[in-house]
Amino acid sequence: MSVFKAATVQMRSGLDPARNAADFEALVREAAGRGASYVQSPEMTGALVRDRETLRRIVKDEAGDLLVAAARRLAAELQIAIHLGSTAIALPGGKVANRAFLFDQTGGLVATYDKIHMFDVDLDNGESWRESATYQPGERGVVATLAGVPFGLAICYDLRFPQLFRAQALAGAAVLSAPAAFTRQTGQAHWHVLTRARAIENGAWLIAAAQGGLHEDGRETFGHSVIVDPWGVVVAEIAGDEPGIALAEIDPRASAAARAKIPNLQNAREFGVDVVAEAGAPVRRAAS
Repeated sequence: MSVFKAATVQMRSGLDPARNAADFEALVREAAGRGASYVQSPEMTGALVRDRETLRRIVKDEAGDLLVAAARRLAAELQIAIHLGSTAIALPGGKVANRAFLFDQTGGLVATYDKIHMFDVDLDNGESWRESATYQPGERGVVATLAGVPFGLAICYDLRFPQLFRAQALAGAAVLSAPAAFTRQTGQAHWHVLTRARAIENGAWLIAAAQGGLHEDGRETFGHSVIVDPWGVVVAEIAGDEPGIALAEIDPRASAAARAKIPNLQNAREFGVDVVAEAGAPVRRAAS
């Protein structure tokens, strides 16, 4: 597996897919011009739309989606791999998929991934989200090989579920991904901790392009797109919420080196959990 240059493109996607596609293309072209052979965009590159009815009016199926077409075309033209972090894709029956696309340097579709974990939360200051009201969750994790490098695909809130990344690492992923639109509130508290933790505990690179700033639908996202090495070092970051590009050289061999030093993937053991309520009470068993 050879060394390659990766880029995260940070965006501030709005309500208009055509304008977002133009912004995406400009950033991808700039990243390619700076030597990137793999470019990742954030979650919901195509449009950040909180209102369900507005989203359903503008969302297209995979064949009609502007961002999917743009990513495929740019990958072939620039001869780079493009990881469309995600875009909303219309599904039969009225639901929507939060779907990532990975294209190789010929524009060929390597893999897609539908976000598994729905962001259904109630935060401080009245901030509340119910992704499951609009989106159909995925059911399968994905590890896709690109130019000999196994990539694990994930999206945003998936970052809080270490079992997904562990399963990908055990399946051979040397590079993990978490394109995101973290809220400002949760990003300030947890973004750097979570991205570094997923890299460290799996001995893998972690690449996470992010949305940043105040969006047209009223939400604020944290930005701070990062590339983290398998030892947990942030080797590239956009230090703020403005659109831009972060680049770093990725050596997949660093993943094997980290796993050789701390072989926790090999050392893990299955175990049960005994839940003891109080003296004399029955012991309840739980799986690990």
